[in-house]
Amino acid sequence: MQAQYARIPFADTSLYKIPDGLADEDVLFLADILPTAYECGVLNGNVKPGDTVVVVGTGPVGLAAIMLSRLYSPAQIIAVDLDARRLERARRLGADITVQNDRENPIEVVRRHTKNRGADVVIEAVGIPATFELSTELVAPGGRLANVGVHGKPVTLHLENLWDHNITITTRLVDTKTVGQLLQLVAAKRIDPTPLATHTFRMDDFMQAYEVFSDAAAHDAVKVVVKQ
Repeated sequence: MQAQYARIPFADTSLYKIPDGLADEDVLFLADILPTAYECGVLNGNVKPGDTVVVVGTGPVGLAAIMLSRLYSPAQIIAVDLDARRLERARRLGADITVQNDRENPIEVVRRHTKNRGADVVIEAVGIPATFELSTELVAPGGRLANVGVHGKPVTLHLENLWDHNITITTRLVDTKTVGQLLQLVAAKRIDPTPLATHTFRMDDFMQAYEVFSDAAAHDAVKVVVKQ
């Protein structure tokens, strides 16, 4: 909440007690990006041991998807983005291969690392037509494409190319039913969301925090934290 106090209807069924010893940054992202990446990306994509997972877009949700995919022991995770700094952060969070797609062709890179098959799972974490269409070209026959990005414009689904590929395309709006599970993983130090918090501000500097986040690329910002 962007307030000092909040009234929470049905709090007994919607709030979770934070275990002792966890900092704000440990649990802050359980309110949004972690369950979004986990439910809409990793679970809908049915990531399994030995899979090749491609994450298209290494913003906050894409980075969380990389981190959480690791829980299921994929053979390799490939991150695709235009921003070299975010790709470096993706490597630190568990990506094995990164593709800066204004310098390399991600289709060629993925095929090179999958014996020309394509990816078992593609997680689309941007939400624009170009990245969705790219994702359909990256997924292997029989693979899964988990759309996480919020699309505000029409997207072409090229069934003329996909009709015989037996792929699964999923969409979902996060319902945060996995918050309790993710909280246990954070408390057990199995996942560490704190690298997602790149900038911290005091409450008196709230407007500056908005300005930094509104131009995240210029400031190399992923998530901005505001504290009292």
